[in-house]
Amino acid sequence: MTPNVRRNEYDVHDFETEVIKRSFDIPVLVDFWAEWCAPCRILSPILERLAEQNKDKWVLAKVNTEEHQDVAVQYGVQGIPNVKLFFEGKIIGEFVGALPEYVVVQWLRENVPSRHRTKIELAKTLIADQRLSDAQQLLENILTVEVENQEVKVLLARVHLFTDPTKAADLLRDVDDPRHAELSEALRTLTRLFDLHNRLDELPEGLSKQTYLNAIADIRAQKFDAALEKLIEIIRTDRYYDDDGSRKACIAIFKLLGEEHPTTQKYRRDFSSALYV
Repeated sequence: MTPNVRRNEYDVHDFETEVIKRSFDIPVLVDFWAEWCAPCRILSPILERLAEQNKDKWVLAKVNTEEHQDVAVQYGVQGIPNVKLFFEGKIIGEFVGALPEYVVVQWLRENVPSRHRTKIELAKTLIADQRLSDAQQLLENILTVEVENQEVKVLLARVHLFTDPTKAADLLRDVDDPRHAELSEALRTLTRLFDLHNRLDELPEGLSKQTYLNAIADIRAQKFDAALEKLIEIIRTDRYYDDDGSRKACIAIFKLLGEEHPTTQKYRRDFSSALYV
C-alpha cells in the first residue's frame, strides 16, 4: 500500500448503506480513488480536511476503485480522482482531478444542498401564499444554523422587501451565488428604488421624474399593474431616464412575480415593444 494513502474512517465498505441510504439524511461526497493514483494523494487530504470542517453539512465517503470495481463501473468512473456528490440517492454534482483547495471550497459552496431543503421549499410556498411572517420565522431559524446560506438570505430579503427594504438590502450585501442571481438582482434594483425618496437629488430633473416617482410608489404599494403602465410609458418616451431605470424596474417586477404570473404575462409584450419603439 502506498504509505501516503491510509485506510481511515471515510473508507466505504457497503456503498448502498453508507452512501445511497445515508444521502437521504445528509449529502454524501464520494471520493473515487486508488492507491496508485498520485493526484488522489493530493486531493485526499483536502477532502478530509474539508469534511472535518463541514461535518454538519455533508459527509465524506472514500471508494477505492480497485476494491469496488463494480461500483466504479456502475457510476461511470473513467478517471480518478473522481468526486461525486450524492443527495437523496442521486448524483447532483461531480468533478474529476485534483483541484486546488479554494476551487473545491467554491464547488462545494455551489453544489452542496442545505439539509433544510424541505423547510426552504416550504418557506417559498409560504411566501407565494403571502404568509410572510410564517416564512420569516422559518427562514430566520434556518439562518441561525446556516449563517452563510445565500438562498435563505435572498428569501428573507424577499420577505422584508416591502416592510423593511433597508434590512432586505443588508441581507443581499454579500450574496454572489449565480444560482440566485436573478432574484437577488431584482431585489437589489427594487431596494434601490425604494431608497430614492431619501436621495431625490440624485434623480435627473425632467418630465419623467414625477411619473417615475409615482411608479416607485406603486411598486412599494404592490400595485404592479399601475407601476408597469407608468414604467413602460417612460421607456417609450424617455428610455434612459435614471440610467435606464424603468427597464431595470420592469425586469425586477417580472422576476419578483415570476414568468407565469398574470401581471408578467400581461405586460411582457408591451414591455418588449416599448424597447424597440
